[in-house]
Amino acid sequence: MLDLSPDTPVVPGPLEAEPPLRTAVSRRRDPEGAARELAGALRHAELGFVLFFCSAEYPLAALSSALDEAFEGVAVAGCTTAGEITPEGYARGCIVAIGLDRRHFAVSCALVEDLAGFDLIRAQRLVDGLLDDCRGRALAPVGEHSFALTLLDGLSSCEEQVLATLDAALGRIPSFGGSAGDDNRLAHTHVHADGRFHGQAAVVVMINTRLPFEVFTTHHLRPREEKLVVTRADRERRRVLELNALPAAEEYARLVGLPVEALAPEVFARHPLAVRLGEAHFVRSIQRVNDDGSLSFYCAVENGIVLTAMQPAPLLEDLEAVFAGLTARLGEPALVIGCDCFLRRLELESLGLVTPASRLLGRSRVIGFNTYGEQHHGMHINQTFTGVAIGSLPATPDA
Repeated sequence: MLDLSPDTPVVPGPLEAEPPLRTAVSRRRDPEGAARELAGALRHAELGFVLFFCSAEYPLAALSSALDEAFEGVAVAGCTTAGEITPEGYARGCIVAIGLDRRHFAVSCALVEDLAGFDLIRAQRLVDGLLDDCRGRALAPVGEHSFALTLLDGLSSCEEQVLATLDAALGRIPSFGGSAGDDNRLAHTHVHADGRFHGQAAVVVMINTRLPFEVFTTHHLRPREEKLVVTRADRERRRVLELNALPAAEEYARLVGLPVEALAPEVFARHPLAVRLGEAHFVRSIQRVNDDGSLSFYCAVENGIVLTAMQPAPLLEDLEAVFAGLTARLGEPALVIGCDCFLRRLELESLGLVTPASRLLGRSRVIGFNTYGEQHHGMHINQTFTGVAIGSLPATPDA
């Protein structure tokens, strides 16, 4: 990776002279210093877009101003996290960024502020605008060579509606993304676009490229025999009050063999619940136990749904198999942009596996963040690793 200071002039070269994607990480706590460090690694004459993921511990207004100054003239988007994935693997309290070369990527970005009012008409206008913008730069046919990245406020409770509506407008264009975090505080999460951070909002990034890519998702959870029926729920607040006609927290505690007082995020990570759709299971992760004995969830829940108890298989074996399959299909990836549920990270921490996990992520060229939920083809899901693998340029034969 070419390391440039912000003041170093860059002479444009041929298409192959610069890598299509650059990555950078800063652990500096002052926003100005962090932004300068990122720009020193990412800026070059053909930089077209910057995507970043940052700890919520940063002073966000100051960070926005610093990024605007450091990347003047370049569009910047991103979100706060529940942990970062850097070139060295898992990290906390830092900011990680990706620079996209405009000769390889046509990128268009839009902000959605009124999530509750995001209907199909608005979604179609947004998608049409993004595609027209990408089409104007004509890197590759947009229908076959584009994907969408979505970043949502992770505490908005609007993910299902927004994603389903957006997916209908996207048609065959694949999409993935993650819900912003706030370092596991569950208080305030933010997305960034148009020069500042926003709450109760979403960012949609359309990326068109001639490079090969694949949008994917995986989880390591396998179904058990036990079932729990939601017999009373508050759908709007994603709360389950009763399971199997009994207080929800008590019935879940009975399932996992623990007292209610012992229920915590680490327990939820190891003993998740899922909804079965067809032959697939989609995890509905528990967020917390409430004072009234109800359970709050990260995804939508409603009366009458049947929740299947799940148990984890070896997480790293599953992830390594996924990366091997992507490499077999795409060749060695230039980069994997990963949205990794923070509950998976909690599980790895509880098992003492963060170091080998970080080695695997670094070896597989993953950059991304720990999320409060993932998005895949219009669905809001939990406890998955979801992302896009972007392939490299084909080798240029010697003259």
